[in-house]
Amino acid sequence: MITLCLDFGNTRLKAAIFTKETFTIDMVIEGDALPFIESLIDQYKPQKSILSSVIDHDPSIESLLASKTRFHKLTYSTKLNFSSPVGKPETIGADRLALVAAAVHFYPGMNNLVIGLGSCITYNFVNHLGHFLGGSISPGMDMRFRSMHEYTAKLPLVQAEWNIPLIGYDTKTNLQSGVIMGMANEIDGFIGKYNERYGNFNVVLTGGNSAYFASQLKNKIFADSNFLFKGLYALSEINN
Repeated sequence: MITLCLDFGNTRLKAAIFTKETFTIDMVIEGDALPFIESLIDQYKPQKSILSSVIDHDPSIESLLASKTRFHKLTYSTKLNFSSPVGKPETIGADRLALVAAAVHFYPGMNNLVIGLGSCITYNFVNHLGHFLGGSISPGMDMRFRSMHEYTAKLPLVQAEWNIPLIGYDTKTNLQSGVIMGMANEIDGFIGKYNERYGNFNVVLTGGNSAYFASQLKNKIFADSNFLFKGLYALSEINN
């Protein structure tokens, strides 16, 4: 059984293929999404598909998936492997639902904090009873770099690099240190606060920018850049 998982985020559109329960390949969707997805279907011939989208995408994509596969669109009404006592479940992003589903699937019966590093940082806590309690949202890495450039007259737009000094020695490295080290300390701080309240729990770091931070954190974490896709696969199995 082959499953096509689609993640439409604010920054990138991505796809992944699962063969049975095994993650096979992922890719960034370039250009027009509809013909790209059609070519994936022709190449891999998935029997199932699932879409997580936080953007306004072309509705014909859903029609294509429904005509070619057993298709499910992830929404607040999706059958979940956890409960959500959040006051307004329809406001929970599809990406956060997928991350929590992955945590419950791979670490059942445990407290889990899943930190997604994308356009925004999302902190998602699900307890050992499978109750998603919510979390926090803060600006992501690219958003922080852009905001310092766009809301000032002279600060340049810079990008992250791998060797970030603690003490910046010019404008570029000052900005890089402020964003990367600032985010690392924020994440460590949140983990510390959760630890004070809940004690033993798993921390999973995921998302497109997770590679920049895994080595910067003081706390023990599990880094998995494909964690959202694994959650989508788990939800596809429940709903398809």
